[in-house]
Amino acid sequence: MNIVLLSGGSGKRLWPLSNDIRSKQFIKIFKGEDGSYESMVQRVYRQICQVDSDARVTIATSRSQVSAIHNQLGEHVGICVEPCRRDTFPAIALATAYLHDVQGISEEEAVVVCPVDPYVEQGYFEALKELGELAEHTWANLVLMGIEPTYPSEKYGYIIPADQERVSKVSTFKEKPDAETAEAYIRQGALWNGGVFAYKLKYVLKKAHELIDFTDYEDLFEKYDTLEKISFDYAVVEKEDDIQVLRFSGQWKDLGTWNTLTEAMEEASVGECMLSDTCENVHVINELDVPVLCMGLKDVVVSASPEGILVSDKEQSSYIKPFVDQIDQQIMFAEKSWGSFRVLDIEDESMTIKVTLNPGHSMNYHSHERRDEVWTIISGSGRTIVDGMEQPVTAGDVITMQAGCRHTIIADTELKVIEVQLGKEISVHDKQKFELEQ
Repeated sequence: MNIVLLSGGSGKRLWPLSNDIRSKQFIKIFKGEDGSYESMVQRVYRQICQVDSDARVTIATSRSQVSAIHNQLGEHVGICVEPCRRDTFPAIALATAYLHDVQGISEEEAVVVCPVDPYVEQGYFEALKELGELAEHTWANLVLMGIEPTYPSEKYGYIIPADQERVSKVSTFKEKPDAETAEAYIRQGALWNGGVFAYKLKYVLKKAHELIDFTDYEDLFEKYDTLEKISFDYAVVEKEDDIQVLRFSGQWKDLGTWNTLTEAMEEASVGECMLSDTCENVHVINELDVPVLCMGLKDVVVSASPEGILVSDKEQSSYIKPFVDQIDQQIMFAEKSWGSFRVLDIEDESMTIKVTLNPGHSMNYHSHERRDEVWTIISGSGRTIVDGMEQPVTAGDVITMQAGCRHTIIADTELKVIEVQLGKEISVHDKQKFELEQ
């Protein structure tokens, strides 16, 4: 099974756990089988592998998410990077060309496309496998998953099937309606369009060449920023006559707001937290190293992270985005391919950061022109390379780097470091990378 997971967005509706580079799919709030917490993307990837251990998974995403994906899923997962945002048709065209030209997948094979962040059970992935088989062996050019509606949602478009069979020809599509119109659609047997579909590789390659002048994946990648922003639905789906829909009646949730996310939480709290017996329907997610105490609250979500603290009525939590848009601050936490960092303190001419490097990983070999840095090792062991000179480091060691010198740190075990940046102009853009001579 070839699966393309569409991973996008900054997830501001889940502030303060999400930010411009940490989308909702990377927040670890679901308890895994071993008792540790996993994110949406980790959960979905695990579920896919349980249904089909040979599945080839490719994640279509932006550059800003690549480090987090490698951090959470490892280096082996396929990633198709969009140079810039151009909506779902260019993204799917690029991913399809990537599968064919880079990964060498045959034009006759089927590809299943779905969002990276639904909250679903195993039956959904069994249905994805069936979706791919239908695309490979039936007359239809596209096979969509139609989700049985549980209420008259105004959030989704609707698929009107030609009959009530489990697999039907699609009669028509309807735009996102108001609640009254949605009820009328549901009475007609309409299904939610959750953006899940399958096709043979050659079909989308042909559509891409019809709509875009390009030769292969590399050429399309180079031209990507010139492409029209257009959704796959508008560019392809609504113009195609030969479409089938597969009904899916299992659990399917889009956890896009705090209200819906807390409904899927198995526990009332994640992190250091105490709730009094007088609390009702209260959920807390605390990523800080300080306790959170809630007394006598009802229908409330509390979320604390290095980015800020949210205390909200659950229903009102759906409307936080305009307020979050007004917040302009330094990114305080991020996952990188080599580990993670958390900003501890910011002054006019200094910034203090806690860095965690995963075993066997290292930072890029780099320099800064306008700041000095001091590393204090607080746990673990590894090696530093400063201007070509390597030395072992362990807890208690201090390494000082003047502006302009080249440096990196390599973790032999998990390595935790306090990094102090000193300078009158501290900027993420003040960084030059170099090849490290072995």
